Parts: sequence; C-alpha cells; structure tokens
Amino acid sequence: MPTLIHPTAIVDPGARLGADVAIGPLCYVGAGVVLGDRTRLHHHASVEGNTVLGVDCEVYPYACLGGKTQDLKFKGGEPGVRIGDRNVFREYFTVHAATNDGDFTTVGSDNTFLAYGHIAHDCVIGSHIVASNAMMLAGHVTVEDHVVIGGYGGVHQFCRIGAHAMLSATAKLVHDLPPYFIADGAPAVVRAYNKVGLERRGHSAEQIERVRRIYRILYREGLNRSQALEKLATNENAATPEFARMLAFARQSERGLAPGP
Repeated sequence: MPTLIHPTAIVDPGARLGADVAIGPLCYVGAGVVLGDRTRLHHHASVEGNTVLGVDCEVYPYACLGGKTQDLKFKGGEPGVRIGDRNVFREYFTVHAATNDGDFTTVGSDNTFLAYGHIAHDCVIGSHIVASNAMMLAGHVTVEDHVVIGGYGGVHQFCRIGAHAMLSATAKLVHDLPPYFIADGAPAVVRAYNKVGLERRGHSAEQIERVRRIYRILYREGLNRSQALEKLATNENAATPEFARMLAFARQSERGLAPGP
C-alpha cells in the first residue's frame, strides 16, 4: 500500500516518511521527523522536533510526540526523541524531547501506552511495557523491560523501575522499584513479588521460586538493606539470572530501593 497523507494533514517537506505510512486528517508532522515503514498517525496526532519513530507504530488522536522539554534548564540545540518499533500511543499521550543538545528521550519497542500519559525529558524506556491511562513519568526516569504501570501511577525524577515489576494504580514512586516486585501506595512500598506476571511471561517454577526467595530476604526477614544484599550476594543462587539482576539493580541504585510495607 502506498503512503497515504490526508489532504488536511500538514507534513513538512523536511520530514522523512517510510513506505506505507498513513497520516490522517489534521495531523502535523514537523521538519526533521522520521516515520518508519507502516507507521500510522490517526487524526489530529502530532509528531515534531528531532524525533524518529520505528516501523509499525500507531499514534492515536491528539497524542503529541517530540515536543520541547518542560525542563527550565533547556538552553537550546537539537535534543530529541528516539522511539523503536511497534509502539502504540493512545489518545493525548505525550513524549517530550531531552533537555541538552544531542541527548534523547528513548523508548524501546512493543510498548502500549494508554491515554493521557506522559513520558518526560531524558527518560529511558524499555520494551514490552504496558502503561495504563494517565501514568506520569518525570524527567530522567528509567523503566526496564516487561513493566506494568497502573492508571495514574506517578514516578519521581531519576527513579528506576526494574524489569518485570509492576507499579499499581495511583501509586507514587519516589524510590527505585526493584525488578520482579509489585509496589503500591503513596509513597509506594513493595507489597509482593509479581508471580502472575512472571507466569504469564513463561518463567519456570524454579525461576519464580528464586524470585520469592529474593523477596523474602529483602522484605520479610527483618534484615536491614545492607544485611539483605549481603545475604543475596552469598546465597547459593547468587549466580542465577534472578539473583544477579537484583544485585546489579541494587548496586546501581541512587535513590535507594523502595521500602517494604
């Protein structure tokens, strides 16, 4: 199918469009934008700035990708947004460019972002993420692969969410949420490990049991954080992917791991 551009859409001559792109009524595509093959913009969608979308993305009405950072430290230049393949951005979703010249807000592939959500400047977003309506990520947030964020979930600047974790609806995260765990509340605390999510993604019973053991050491044995991490590091399972992921995440944490209930 050839590229289709509705006559009411505004597409800057400087934009680069892949094969079979579809741009609906009253859309805006700015100079410098790159749209990958088969990407579709529904009516009133906007993509602007130094923004690249991969193949097979879908942008719903009134979403705006690539807008200028809201960071008041912005000094000009050409920061931008880099988005992978097969992402869905529902109505009114926004992704803002990075703050400093040459930097990018980045989004991986195969993500579903529901209506009214926001990804702020300099975020690093992984793949296979589901983010429900009105979730908000502040600047410099990192979200690893296979994360679920519930409706109205909010994440403070510079926080990190580990792979396979879940942030519950209306939760307010002000620490780093370790991989595999579920956090809830305002401020958010770790309530459980994500057993159902891991099962759905094909983790074995042995893998899930190791995650359960990590959870108990960190949050159920009455150890302080240093003691718990030392126990993880000296555990007979320390070299397994689950223990190794948790230890690496903890070592990189700057805001501290989310507390338990």
